[in-house]
Amino acid sequence: MRLLNWTGVGAPSALQSRVMGSGGVETMHRLGWNVPPDELIHIPEHWLKYTEPPASMHFLLGLIYIGFFIMALIGNGLVLWVFSAAKSLRTASNMFVVNLAFCDFMMMLKTPIFIYNSFYRGFALGHLGCQVFALMGSLSGIGAGMTNAFIAYDRYTTITRPFDGKLTRTKAFVMILVVWLYTIPWAVMPLIEVWGRYAPEGYLTACSFDYLTNTFDNHMFVGTIFFCSYCVPMSMIIYFYSKIVSTVFNHEKALREQAKKMNVDSLRSNQNQGNQTAEVRIAKAAITICFLFVASWTPYAVLALIGAFGDQSVLTPGVTMIPACACKFVACLDPYVYAISHPRYRQELQKRLPWLAIKEPNEDAKSTATGATQNEQPQDQKA
Repeated sequence: MRLLNWTGVGAPSALQSRVMGSGGVETMHRLGWNVPPDELIHIPEHWLKYTEPPASMHFLLGLIYIGFFIMALIGNGLVLWVFSAAKSLRTASNMFVVNLAFCDFMMMLKTPIFIYNSFYRGFALGHLGCQVFALMGSLSGIGAGMTNAFIAYDRYTTITRPFDGKLTRTKAFVMILVVWLYTIPWAVMPLIEVWGRYAPEGYLTACSFDYLTNTFDNHMFVGTIFFCSYCVPMSMIIYFYSKIVSTVFNHEKALREQAKKMNVDSLRSNQNQGNQTAEVRIAKAAITICFLFVASWTPYAVLALIGAFGDQSVLTPGVTMIPACACKFVACLDPYVYAISHPRYRQELQKRLPWLAIKEPNEDAKSTATGATQNEQPQDQKA
């Protein structure tokens, strides 16, 4: 890659630390002004024509990422610990939850690289730091997308085929293995530059796959990874959840019609209503997490398509930092969605960390008490 024009004055002064205006008066820095010459070849020229953001913007993003880092480590760490340690949560379905939490945990383990770069205002950790950051982002992002797709499949089979649709632990393990076998090649190919490459973006503090190089091979890579890592999981998520909604609506309609014929308010017993409520809460949690995935990765997908096939001038450094922040924010939110919506997880948190004062009612105890009361009623009547 050429090193000219990176300062905006088009001279061999690419090695200068500042842009010099007319009369030798110092003007604003360009992005990359503090990057060593041997690292410049790794930065797309698109970013080098923009002026550097104020130092306060770098520091603000660094502080935001510190908050993300703390939130994600605590939230996802608790999910990994509780779901792995609690016997009541060691189900086939929850293996996907653990895998998603692992992906989110990995997503945030790379943030110290971004924080360091932000406080040093640029490409401080160089090419190696960029490659580590982008590799972890690709593994966690694509892995989370495919895990969300399989969570949608699991919810679909559980709700639409409650008697024969539940997964076994072996089948769930095989599906998680498929997730990683599918994910790893897309992360490794740009790393070794077999197809595509990783490059800095935005303020040069974050890195992702290169969507700006204007070559046929790179356009093909961007188009293919867009389809395989975004369209495929997105299509699965939309299909399975639309089928769930359709099945639930049809089932509820049939129950209401049957109850109307029998002149009763409901065909559900109290115990069945409790079980149904728990299932619905878990399904709502899964749908919310998948919605968050869609909301976080859609901007990044659009960004990549514009960079490869559209008007690159709209991709300013500030604009490209927004999708990056959205992805990290969602990785922080996922575990808290489960904390709010997953009843058994809340019960285990209450048991292990009582100082959180969660106060989740024990559904099993309620069901047992209800059954005992119903069994005692005939005896009381006979007496």
